[in-house]
Amino acid sequence: MTMEKKIVVLASRNKGKVAELQRLLTAALGDVIELKSLDDVGITEEIEENGTTFEENAFIKAKVAAGSGYPGLADDSGLVVPALNMEPGVYSARYAGNHDDKANNALLLKKLEGVSNRAAAFICSLVMVFPDGSAPIRAVGAVEGEILLHERGKGGFGYDPLFWYDPAGKTLAEMEADEKNAISHRGNAVRVFARKYAKRMGLIEDDD
Repeated sequence: MTMEKKIVVLASRNKGKVAELQRLLTAALGDVIELKSLDDVGITEEIEENGTTFEENAFIKAKVAAGSGYPGLADDSGLVVPALNMEPGVYSARYAGNHDDKANNALLLKKLEGVSNRAAAFICSLVMVFPDGSAPIRAVGAVEGEILLHERGKGGFGYDPLFWYDPAGKTLAEMEADEKNAISHRGNAVRVFARKYAKRMGLIEDDD
């Protein structure tokens, strides 16, 4: 079944992020969605992410993007560490007070000094909001690992150099992009989203 490509506005101004999510969506769905950025559709307002969960923040951003008249898509993601009462959570990008990966990693290591339980998970929440007010599509993905004592690897970003993924025997920062996408929280969330979107659009039969 063929389908006309749909324009979807991603609640981001980061062209790299738009390209990354476009690749993930195309791999999961085929060539049915064309992502645009907020800048592409003339949305210039700053979005206040004041939600208390990843899903709330994703919904807030997606709703703004849907103001373009196209479906709005947003993700919110971060690291949760049970031993730190699920910190840094929604503050993952600004854990140390600003958007500085090195400072965030250093603070995480400091807070985990002497802590034996270093289990952690990356969580990604994806939400699509439709301009006509129909029910949003929501999807969540996760990947579980643990926090190392020292950074390893030069790839990725954020907490990737500290996040050990045992099945692969390496950190996320030591993985190639395709290898990381196959197991990452964002990759997993996109695959869950893709199935829900395909059902909503009639691309596959609802077999639930």
